[in-house]
Amino acid sequence: MASPSPTALPNYEQAGELKFGQVGIANLRVRDLDVAQLAAEMRERVERAPKLFARAAVILDFGGLSHCPDENIARALVSALEAAGVHPIALAYGTPEVDALAERLGLPVLAKFRASYERSSESAAPPEPSPARAADPSPVREVTPASPDAEPGLVHSLPIRSGQQVFAANRDLTVLNTVGAGAEVLSDGSIHVYGALRGRALAGASGFTGARIFCREFHAELVAIAGHYKVLDDVPAELRGKPVQIWLDGNDILQIQPLA
Repeated sequence: MASPSPTALPNYEQAGELKFGQVGIANLRVRDLDVAQLAAEMRERVERAPKLFARAAVILDFGGLSHCPDENIARALVSALEAAGVHPIALAYGTPEVDALAERLGLPVLAKFRASYERSSESAAPPEPSPARAADPSPVREVTPASPDAEPGLVHSLPIRSGQQVFAANRDLTVLNTVGAGAEVLSDGSIHVYGALRGRALAGASGFTGARIFCREFHAELVAIAGHYKVLDDVPAELRGKPVQIWLDGNDILQIQPLA
């Protein structure tokens, strides 16, 4: 008599591993709900820097408006932005009306993009910058002290290649090697790159306007501090390939100057 076949054991292995992490997604804070103008501005960005913005994921933030737009206008904006070459994928967290609008649009709501705006609006107005010394091309600015639970800086010694991303949460990031084209480095603090910077560098990722970016050889596709950005085409040719520092001035305008 044949023995019974063994009972198949259940398979507990997951088909997909779900992780949550920091990603460099663009945040479009709408200040004037002019659909045609918003689409034209986005189309210009895509045309000027297609490698950065074409088919890019975008978060829509209606927090700069006095009221939440209605569904028809929001749908028209989503369609216009898609026609301009980007892909709105979510709304930034705001009010119950935004939550309801996101549900009707079939889009998720992301909270982290609004957090930096709320922190900045709750804080007191920044003091006037102190006069800069003649030898220092950047103004001296008062900055918020690091939080007590901030970690020591993250040091990354290997080259960061295309498609790779390194993120330093609540701390500075130091890269001892190169950042390749198509790579991305992000930090809630400042970023120091001791090799060539060819990819994207986003400092002050959580809204810290006192962050800076330093590199020995500047070829960056995009640099940003607290959301204020420049692409390579915006940078004077005489700064390309040079050691530079990047910071926000008192008017929140991104400045790029050579290092001595």
